[in-house]
Amino acid sequence: MRVLNREQVTRLLPMQACIPLMETALAALSRGDAQLPLRSVMPLPPRHDVLAVMPAQARAPAALGAKIITVFPGNQQRGLDAHQGAVLVFDPEDGRLLGLLDASSITAIRTAAVSAVATGLLARPDASSLALLGSHVQAWSHLEAMALVRPLARVRVWSRTPEHAADFVARARRAYDLDVAACASAAEAVRGADIVCTVTASRRPVLEGAWLEPGMHVNAVGASQPDARELDSEAVARSRLFADRRESLVNESAAYLTALREGRLAEDQAVPELGEVLEGTAEGRTSDDEITLFKSLGLAIEDLLAARHVLRRAEEEGVGTVVALEGG
Repeated sequence: MRVLNREQVTRLLPMQACIPLMETALAALSRGDAQLPLRSVMPLPPRHDVLAVMPAQARAPAALGAKIITVFPGNQQRGLDAHQGAVLVFDPEDGRLLGLLDASSITAIRTAAVSAVATGLLARPDASSLALLGSHVQAWSHLEAMALVRPLARVRVWSRTPEHAADFVARARRAYDLDVAACASAAEAVRGADIVCTVTASRRPVLEGAWLEPGMHVNAVGASQPDARELDSEAVARSRLFADRRESLVNESAAYLTALREGRLAEDQAVPELGEVLEGTAEGRTSDDEITLFKSLGLAIEDLLAARHVLRRAEEEGVGTVVALEGG
């Protein structure tokens, strides 16, 4: 078994390589070439922390594995990633454990890469203004990912902690030749944006439908549990909704379930999967004025194909620590 830490995973999984990997994962899922049950989530009282287990199998390409993580939203106040854990990669032929990889880095990169796939499919081709609601790990990875798929020129950032937004802006200005600024409110950040990414740990809406403008594309990334949402029902109702997987959406998305319960959505309303748009069996954006919304729940097949790629590169380069679990 090969063990790979955060630094090694990050080096071996550049965002530019991860985006096509996520296209492969999403298309395989929508074709029926992958299977994954809904994640098993165990609450950890008294706070809103959880332990989650996410297994997956792909037939084409052949892969088998699972992600086991904790999600501690309060970690952001401690300077730590909210997601901690490991992705396990098994040999699909004989079941041997081949790799144990840092899950935080894979999660950060593949989540933004999936949003990049959604943005590439759904945002207007000339979209150049980005709003980030949130300023931690996912905000940074989303800035990188959005810059790869659209010609960004302007970035606005909002955080509930102004100091975090200011730190993000300073870092972004050093790394990118972009007009980057912090905003005092989420509404201010969203105003005039072409692409909006909600990447917070909030359990209550941070994006209101009243702020959405014609032609916007929204990547709703945080709040992947059925009791937390980043979007109000007006935002969901005003948008054309897309999912990474419908089964996850109808079981795990509080934004979707609340809008449904409040009568803002019809139960039979079609919700295309990104994989279906990639495969050409569903339509993407239909007009320049349409507001598109991708609700990201995060899927184990995404982690698995990203980890499989990293493990193969590590084997080629002789990177990581090899452990003989069977002894000897």
